[in-house]
Amino acid sequence: MSEPESDLPDVQAWLVTVDMGYGHQRAAYPLQRVARDGVINANQYPGMPDSDRKVFADLERFYNAVSRFKKVPLLGPLAFRVYDRFQAIPPFDPRRDMSRPTLQVRGATRLIRRRRWGRTLIESLWARQQLPFLSTFFSTAHMADVHGYPGPIYCVICDADCSRDWVAANPRSSRIFYFAPTPRVCERLKLYGVPSERMLLTGFPLPEENLGYPGFDILRADTASRLAILDPERRFLGPNTEQVLAALAPGRPPERPARPLTVLFAVGGAGVQADIGLQAASLLAGRIRGGELRLVLVAGVSPRVLEIFRNGLQAAGLQGLKGLEILYEPDKQRYFQKFNLALRGTDILWTKPSELSFYTALGLPILMAPTIGSQEDFNREWLLGLEAGIDQGDMREFERWFFELLRSGAFARAAFNGFSRAPRQGTYNIIRRLAQLS
Repeated sequence: MSEPESDLPDVQAWLVTVDMGYGHQRAAYPLQRVARDGVINANQYPGMPDSDRKVFADLERFYNAVSRFKKVPLLGPLAFRVYDRFQAIPPFDPRRDMSRPTLQVRGATRLIRRRRWGRTLIESLWARQQLPFLSTFFSTAHMADVHGYPGPIYCVICDADCSRDWVAANPRSSRIFYFAPTPRVCERLKLYGVPSERMLLTGFPLPEENLGYPGFDILRADTASRLAILDPERRFLGPNTEQVLAALAPGRPPERPARPLTVLFAVGGAGVQADIGLQAASLLAGRIRGGELRLVLVAGVSPRVLEIFRNGLQAAGLQGLKGLEILYEPDKQRYFQKFNLALRGTDILWTKPSELSFYTALGLPILMAPTIGSQEDFNREWLLGLEAGIDQGDMREFERWFFELLRSGAFARAAFNGFSRAPRQGTYNIIRRLAQLS
């Protein structure tokens, strides 16, 4: 992280998230500099009532079960469609009033009111100090709102569009202020009944170690290195490649780094797409052995996904192959640190369009695995609109489409579009506004 940082205000908040999957904690990770006593996980903290723990456990268990069941032939996709319909984001229609709470919002509000879900957490923070309450999960923001937290309440939205679940049952009387990652989220919040004065377009919070604030020197240098690898035939940058790269990262030699083309394949918390990564490992094994390509399979914090990757590589005779790695770290905070460091040496981020879609702003082309759920459909559309994401092709024809995209400069174009079009200031916009509003 570059110096100086004097333009960033010194502000503290209760930074609250949930340990469910990766998305909400990944949004909280870059905001740790404002977190009083560190990031607070609302579903696992000292003194948490068993009743609250059970609600959260049931929610996560249900989502993971439905996500994995989706792979079961015939019944799986049908069951997931039924589930997804209840939490889907409807087509955007600016003439439509969508302020009426959904069944899910009414149910969650009843849990908060009648079963006092989250009250212990809110009252404990309230008693310690009335700092701003900053949440990256909608239910915890609703808890603070319903249970009468006296300080300002803020909510960071984690997708390119948002469902009605993010907004309180009565949006007009709610005190929640929203930090929106995209203009569409602001438009959607208005349809849900949130007044314009209680939202701000900030961008998604990105990790500081990948940016190099305030000049974004790290981001510029990493993007320049990446473009040199992703445009081997200069189909995108053209004959003035050296000048373009020199302008992008002044003071850095505009030459191809010594590393091979590096692809990082990341699955979500449920690990339902691990098989795609194993397919890629088998199909790319020859090029990995030859030293022209490196593949990193991200197991995250999941021992289950780690076992799937290890067993799959062993069965294919690929275990221990140099240039084929598994990124695993059981502690989630250390995992985010390792993951962000790995991204600096990554050229293509291959993942479903989750919250990682916003990481295209780091100069990363997103090779998109199939979506899981309505919110990822909208993230995919956002990436396609930026021309920073590319749908993966048929894995049976992987060699053909993957290397054609590389030769044509399509990956380089997507990387540059992400760098130049996606918002990168989310972390700093939130910190500055937090100080102004508190």
